[in-house]
Amino acid sequence: MASTDTHKVAILTSPQEPNAKPTFSVQNLPRPVPGPNELLIRLSVTSLCGSDLGMALGHMGPVGNILGHEGVGKIAALGSNVASLDPTVEIGQRVGVAWLRDICGVCPFCVDIANEGETRCAEALHSGKEAYPGTFAEYTIVPLRYLARIPPAFDGVPDEEVAPILCGGVTAYKAIKGCRLTPGQWLVVSGAAGGVGALAVAFAHAMGYRVIAVDAGATKEAYCKSQGAEHYVDVTSGEDAGKQVRELTGGKGAKAVVITATAAAAYQKAFDMLGPFGTLMCISILPEEAKVIFHPLWMIDNGWTVKGSSVGTRADILEALEFVKRRVVIPKVKWGTLEEVEGLMDKMSKGQLESKYVLKL
Repeated sequence: MASTDTHKVAILTSPQEPNAKPTFSVQNLPRPVPGPNELLIRLSVTSLCGSDLGMALGHMGPVGNILGHEGVGKIAALGSNVASLDPTVEIGQRVGVAWLRDICGVCPFCVDIANEGETRCAEALHSGKEAYPGTFAEYTIVPLRYLARIPPAFDGVPDEEVAPILCGGVTAYKAIKGCRLTPGQWLVVSGAAGGVGALAVAFAHAMGYRVIAVDAGATKEAYCKSQGAEHYVDVTSGEDAGKQVRELTGGKGAKAVVITATAAAAYQKAFDMLGPFGTLMCISILPEEAKVIFHPLWMIDNGWTVKGSSVGTRADILEALEFVKRRVVIPKVKWGTLEEVEGLMDKMSKGQLESKYVLKL
């Protein structure tokens, strides 16, 4: 039995290189100790995100050896200054531990309140990077300044449904919100059977949009439609995906295409799916060498907009959780353990995962 001064973690042991196969070692390490302005969180669950694979493969720059950024838990200990700085913080409160651990609050991004620029903070600290190990662990540290509380109003939402919203879910929700559509308009989700993609389909449907799911393989159709997709386009069918989308929309094309697929081809083909004044919303992260080709006249003649969305604020997380609370979005989860991270990551790299995997800690 592990000492009470240690905790179980999954350590990334493979090189952070694009062609590497991510490998992990489950170990008992010293339990972290919070600094004066920090909190110790005892995590109950963490879910597996596509970004964890990208981090393991070096697509997001250097990272630490403890990944994970969709954790839910309760405050286990307070730093020495916390009680005086914020007396409302108490041991036992439920919190989320997401991609953003801390922001500077003063850079040009953070002070741009209109664009909610904190998600792009120039000095941000992230889970699994910089100073904060990720959530593939029983315990982790969070700073008081950027504490993501889960209010009692969400007590009825179980941890395993909160966790997927902390990154994948809020990323999907914020991106769709950023498309600024009118309910009833057509929206395409490319990579619709993946973790973020399936949540994007569910949120878009719940927000009143008509959703066309795009992915590879006929077997994914039923899953995408169960999330709220009205139509499914299989890019491996031999038919042109852009043509199919135009036909399904009565020749108009989609008002927005949200890219969650991690392939340059998905971005390239999206231009064929857009209708007049459509928005191409970029979410998925590609390797640095990946390129997408466009001609400026496409934007000029069609009035297209290309935008990117980066996770969401703490307020966005609570907005997204309202959909879950009302049961109009229900994350489809499967259970796993830290010992299964390596195998799950391998399946993810091959596009073989459906649903969000939640690891019980």
